[in-house]
Amino acid sequence: MDKKLFSKDFTLVVVGQIISLFGNAAVRFALPLYLLNQTGSPALYGTVTACAIIPAVLLSPIGGIAADRVNKRNIMVLLDFFTAIVIVIFSLLLGRVSLPLLLTVTLMLLYGIAGAYQPSVQASIPALTAKEHFMAANSIINMISSFSSMLGPVLGGILYSTYGLTPVLWVCIVCFFFSAVMELFIEIPFERRAYDGGIWKTAIRDFTESIRFIHKGKPVIGKVLFVICGINLFLSSMINVGMPYMVTEVLDLGTMQADKLYGFLEGALAAGGLAGGICAGIFAGRMEIKKAGKLAAACTLWVFPMGSALILFSSGMMNYIVMIVCCFMLMICSTMFTVQMMSFVQAETPQNLIGKVIAVILTVSMCAQPLGNAMYGVLFELCRGFEAAVILAGGGVSLLIAVSAEGIFREIDGKESFGGIPQE
Repeated sequence: MDKKLFSKDFTLVVVGQIISLFGNAAVRFALPLYLLNQTGSPALYGTVTACAIIPAVLLSPIGGIAADRVNKRNIMVLLDFFTAIVIVIFSLLLGRVSLPLLLTVTLMLLYGIAGAYQPSVQASIPALTAKEHFMAANSIINMISSFSSMLGPVLGGILYSTYGLTPVLWVCIVCFFFSAVMELFIEIPFERRAYDGGIWKTAIRDFTESIRFIHKGKPVIGKVLFVICGINLFLSSMINVGMPYMVTEVLDLGTMQADKLYGFLEGALAAGGLAGGICAGIFAGRMEIKKAGKLAAACTLWVFPMGSALILFSSGMMNYIVMIVCCFMLMICSTMFTVQMMSFVQAETPQNLIGKVIAVILTVSMCAQPLGNAMYGVLFELCRGFEAAVILAGGGVSLLIAVSAEGIFREIDGKESFGGIPQE
């Protein structure tokens, strides 16, 4: 008998994700913005956020190995409780130690936790849903992530600009604690596997096995990963560093509070992700992976109106509106592409490898982001007054990468299936 999509356990995973990801979005919005407000330095902002991502890259493979050998429910519960503790400690140390050092360590811990956490969520989908529901389940998880990412920065921006950082921190602590308690009631099928030869030898063997599968079993996945790395380096990093810097430090937005407006911009990115998740669910049966390159190219095209507007319009509010619209459209395309890729991997990967393979994919796709964040922090620092050139150059390189990747996606048979749904 097929598993229902909205079983009790999958529903609890979804609700837990709503609460946990809302807290995650709010705190990861507020902390870097607080640093930027206090220092005004895009180079320091880019360097700190680059360092923060490194633990996520390193811990994602460990999270994937654990997801295949430890009860996924226990991983989620433990990491949510630990996140709440990290934020409590940060709030107690704020003002007592160096701000850049405290923020760097805290963000590194938060990103590292997220890197170890996500493989368990993604790997739980095949355990809780039937194969024909994979695309729908991934769309739901992505929509939840986007919805939480939309509300987190918007409400966090309003709360932060009105009352300061401390209330944001305590709201996030409550979110993570409540999510952990709810996840205690999830039941995920689990079969304990022995650690042959010790934990570290097993971990190395598991990681090697997943690399071998990607390299020889599904080599096209490896090729796509290099494409994603390139786009992350030149496009994602530019959005991550450039948008908060432009809104809070460059654009003349008059009497409007820049912190709130940046929160709304983050909300627009998340709203685009939500819309993209809905579109991916609606058009699941028609999304051919061999045409995925067009979605990647569409993401990059929305960068050019943002850069052009900076040259054509002197109005800060006009430039802000253009950024809002372009970020929304960019995220629609990006999310549809992400859902398509993840569903393909889940459908084509054996159950005993899925956590590790997803972790490798997440790890490799994130590898370029620390370098990109640091690079754009320095570029925006050096090119003050010429920010449009940085944005247009980043978009141009990203577009070239996406167009060059068309041949890779065409290698995949047009009749590959996502979640058991044949492509027409």
